[in-house]
Amino acid sequence: MNRAAASTYAMPPATNTSRGNHNLPFIAAVVLVAIVPAIAQMGGGAGGELQQKIAFVKQSVAENQQRLHRYQWVETTQLTLKGDDKPPKQFLCQYGPDGTVQKTPIGLPPEPPSGGRLKQRVIEKKKEEMQDYMAQVKSLLGMYVPPDPQKMEQAYKAGKFSLNPTPGITNFIFKDYAQPGDQMVLAFDPAKLAVISLTVDTYMGEAKDGVKLQVQMALLPDGTSHVQQTVLNVVAKKVVVTTTNSDYQKIR
Repeated sequence: MNRAAASTYAMPPATNTSRGNHNLPFIAAVVLVAIVPAIAQMGGGAGGELQQKIAFVKQSVAENQQRLHRYQWVETTQLTLKGDDKPPKQFLCQYGPDGTVQKTPIGLPPEPPSGGRLKQRVIEKKKEEMQDYMAQVKSLLGMYVPPDPQKMEQAYKAGKFSLNPTPGITNFIFKDYAQPGDQMVLAFDPAKLAVISLTVDTYMGEAKDGVKLQVQMALLPDGTSHVQQTVLNVVAKKVVVTTTNSDYQKIR
């Protein structure tokens, strides 16, 4: 695989303003809404009390999203190919009027690739191949993020669900969630009604072509929940993409 091809996936084009994938900022919100009724179905509970909890969670989620829209932040994307770190790229991010995350590149644009026409054609073909493969990875991860309450309940009924409580945190472990042999783990803070992290361990086609995703959540000083870091490890291509969100500042 050509290095330029790998960078095509991880690094968005250096335009003045681009609209990035805005799914990740919503992960915590959607997970909260999904997990409360699913867990309640697993463990039972009074109907009226359950409805109150769900209503409270949905209200908290809506308020959290409103607070996030008041911020701008810096997104740093680091690509590692076959153990070799590529130059990181940064974007200034904020929500636009239509609710999507708008990204403005920070720093100088990447240098144009060198070489003659034949080399450029080879690089372009590798780019297309990588884009197609990563589109398949994205589709695969769509089976896990956001989590599906029905699949969580099915895993529970099939005996593929377990709890691993630790001090202050409860890990919800789902095996054979979307594919045989896969695993999804939600780390949940019951005191804060907050998802701390989400971990997916799955594969593309065959178990040897592993795909791992780690999503780490964090709280801002005002209590707003946000995605602090995601790490995507595509084993078959030896590509690791680490995206870190930092330097949150209120602009509204």
